[in-house]
Amino acid sequence: MKILSPAISSLARMRLWRIEAWKQHPVDAQREVLQDLVTAAQYTEFGRKYHFTELFNVRDFKNAVPIQDYNDLKPYIERIMQGEQNILWNTPIYWFAKSSGTTSDKSKFIPISDESLEDGHFKASKDVLSMYYKFKPEAELLTGKGLLIGGSHTINPLNKEAKYGDLSAVLFQNSPFWAEWLRTPGLSIALMDEWESKIEKIADTTITENVTSVSGVPTWTLVLFKRILEKTGKQTIGEVWPSLELYMHGGVSFTPYKNQFEKIIGRKINYLETYNASEGFFAAQETPGDDGMLLFTDHGIFYEFMPVHEYGKKEPQTISLQQVELGKNYAPIISTNGGLWRYLLGDTIQFTSLQPFRIKVSGRLKHYINAFGEEVIVDNTDKAIALATEKTGAIVNDYTAAPAYFSDATNGAHEWLIEFEKAPGNLEQFTTELDLALKDINSDYEAKRYKNIALRMPVVHAAKKGLFNAWLKAKGKLGGQHKVPRLSNERTIFEEILSMNKNM
Repeated sequence: MKILSPAISSLARMRLWRIEAWKQHPVDAQREVLQDLVTAAQYTEFGRKYHFTELFNVRDFKNAVPIQDYNDLKPYIERIMQGEQNILWNTPIYWFAKSSGTTSDKSKFIPISDESLEDGHFKASKDVLSMYYKFKPEAELLTGKGLLIGGSHTINPLNKEAKYGDLSAVLFQNSPFWAEWLRTPGLSIALMDEWESKIEKIADTTITENVTSVSGVPTWTLVLFKRILEKTGKQTIGEVWPSLELYMHGGVSFTPYKNQFEKIIGRKINYLETYNASEGFFAAQETPGDDGMLLFTDHGIFYEFMPVHEYGKKEPQTISLQQVELGKNYAPIISTNGGLWRYLLGDTIQFTSLQPFRIKVSGRLKHYINAFGEEVIVDNTDKAIALATEKTGAIVNDYTAAPAYFSDATNGAHEWLIEFEKAPGNLEQFTTELDLALKDINSDYEAKRYKNIALRMPVVHAAKKGLFNAWLKAKGKLGGQHKVPRLSNERTIFEEILSMNKNM
């Protein structure tokens, strides 16, 4: 396989001029994307309803089409799942990416068209590979195999032609045949839906492979790595896979996990963040270590950005790419070649660079704590956790937090449940460091903590090992892209998990 590496490296470099074109002219690329989307869908049911044939610029499009959430599009999607076509998009849709919200038992089914696969997910994946080979021309990713920790799929009982599954399963099923030579495990294991058995099978079948890259959510990747070390008796993953050079991650912030990965792998490798969701492949780091991910502007997705203070308004306003500012929180609104129109994604992002446009995911619109005017987001708490672990030598697996409201006896606080891989020597010291870090990161939190007037010291509980996986399992969400909501502005989920912790 070593002969493939220089050949692939050359092919990857040939794509770079295309990447450079949309990278240097992102606004022009976005105008063309919107024009193509509206033209393609003008005679769909949705296009006729909103008079796509009369829309000639961004302003007309925004005035004609209201912002949609999943519930707005759900009636259209359900009809497509039952076999109707030409509803949201002009080519047949037979695949749906199943996505469960972390605060609800309900599932979302995101339509996946041939165009969203080819011009979106697959094109973006090739661009990620091209950018990595530009960074490391001597890379030998394809001298071995890429380990992908993905999901499962099920035949849709409503329509024998329509299938749904986790995004990774949909991508597996629609990849070219030769992709099977370059990845591990095989489809029969990759598509298993029982995660505890699946981890065992993946471990058994990949131990003897020459794995050069790994892709997956950090939590499940760590679970797999630990099981592999148990089975092999090795001390580090670097001993199991000497050629491992790249870990690609996304879905949650990697900040709290970085130290664990460095320790368990046991040597230096490259880490690359990607922003790949059921709705589309939005961004990726050009180079490991970049501050933010390059926004993909020529991949079948048109972006608008809603300042977070507009969320919840009757007619929220959005801005275009050329109007965004550094460091501000925006909620992306996307229109895609899968038939999502002015769709509220639900994430919040910040721009870290405007030339080129780079972004980082700062949280979720519904995942924050602002019970006392402190406006704490996941990006704040991830950084604070990382600083507290650095100061105390602790290692954190996962966490969740919620407000503890005022009572007759006490004022408010943030209450935390933290599952430690390595507990701090002194939990009180860890709590102090966490509080100090949050004050340093978030001025609103610092103001509310002043002399304990609005907020007292955080309340931190050490969670029992396996608590968060147990809660996910109880909710039927164990594995895949599912994750515990790290922040909530009310206590329902927190109380559920806290009660489970007491009874374990």
